[in-house]
Amino acid sequence: MSLLQATRPELLTALREAVQAGLPVSIADLSRLVRIPSVSWEAFDSANVAASADAVATLARNLGVFESVVVSQATIGDTETLGQPAVLATRAAKNGKPTILLYAHHDVQPPGKDEDWESSPFEPTLRGDRLYGRGVADDKAGVMAHVAAIRALVQAVGDDFDLGLALFIEGEEEFGSRSFSTFLHQHRTELAADVIVVADSDNWDVQTPALTVGLRGNVAFRLTVSTLGHASHSGLFGGAVPDAMLATIRLLATLHDESGSVAVAGLTTSEQETPEFSEEQLRGGAAMLDGVTPIGTGTILSRIWSQPAITVTGIDAPTVANASNTLVPSVTVKVSVRIAPGQKSADALAALTAHIAEHTPFGAHTEIWDVDLGDGFSVDTSGWAVAEVETAMEDAWGRAPIEMGIGGSIPFIADLVEVFPSAQILVTGVEDPDSRAHSPNESLHLGVFHRAILTEAILLARLNERA
Repeated sequence: MSLLQATRPELLTALREAVQAGLPVSIADLSRLVRIPSVSWEAFDSANVAASADAVATLARNLGVFESVVVSQATIGDTETLGQPAVLATRAAKNGKPTILLYAHHDVQPPGKDEDWESSPFEPTLRGDRLYGRGVADDKAGVMAHVAAIRALVQAVGDDFDLGLALFIEGEEEFGSRSFSTFLHQHRTELAADVIVVADSDNWDVQTPALTVGLRGNVAFRLTVSTLGHASHSGLFGGAVPDAMLATIRLLATLHDESGSVAVAGLTTSEQETPEFSEEQLRGGAAMLDGVTPIGTGTILSRIWSQPAITVTGIDAPTVANASNTLVPSVTVKVSVRIAPGQKSADALAALTAHIAEHTPFGAHTEIWDVDLGDGFSVDTSGWAVAEVETAMEDAWGRAPIEMGIGGSIPFIADLVEVFPSAQILVTGVEDPDSRAHSPNESLHLGVFHRAILTEAILLARLNERA
């Protein structure tokens, strides 16, 4: 960062004052967005996602800096089915300045059970220094960080700046970004940029910013294991005939070794230095029960950032209430696999398929279906844009950022890399370890929100002055 020109003190002061003055309006606008239950899953009313897109488009238009603001839908792959509405706003660069694309998403996860929330999930509620509600952190705060940063830029330098801007607010990230690739190709010209900021990640803690430099990929699928043509009496045949539940349990057990590490040949591990992270931090963040031990080997963060992980997230089988004394003919499980940055998801699926074929017991029949693939991502930290954003983070937070990995996946980043190979991608965010994204009582730390807005405002202003 020492090779970069420092942010002009008078500009930094103007941006600080603009962000501080605009924070109440930003929180109010965020609250209005959170009140729209924009769940993008098929079982929920898509009219709410459309209403959310319209609200975001209105915010973009009211900034007064974009030459075009549209709400657009693209088809899902080669089908005629439309994905959820996204917002696209653009402003061309002038006088040789770069163009920056700002990404976030306005759709949210389902809220789950109301009784698991301390306050209504779609009624933003302030408790202490945190605002609670579904989507308040993931990722409507990301939307508002972009909007508020542009507002601050305009207040500090005026609306006739030279920086090129594109604002892309997706409407189905929580449902797999199924029309994302089509949307990119459909709007390739408008989305082309020198720098892409994806505001959908985490910070190290509420006092320390982070730039995400590694993301695991994902392979998700359903696995059906069958051993019988129909259910059979467990008293008449049990002990001689393998039921599907036994075969499934035995098969799933082969996915891990005795330490809990993944034991599938062909799933790779990436090399990455990791900061100190204690078992106590792990236990507290994951809410591990007393006596439960961590799994895996290596540093804790390497297990989360750089190694594969396999989780069985669901099982379709007779419920306990409906259990009869029969041998179960067929069982279906949902398997979620996180793969190390650098491994292609198609290669990981091939390794998993081979493992299942080799380790299926008793000659059981298996079927892998409903497959969802997403490649991981590693940031080239040598680019000038990384230095620019890390300078902006240090200016805004008062301390240097940590370059960190994330155990989760943002598969569409691989699509961005494919379509815009020369763009520098920066993965930032407004969340912190206590945000509980996707969970009940999701929340946003308002201090983090403030500093995230200021970071982006400084980044925009610095790029506006960059030769």
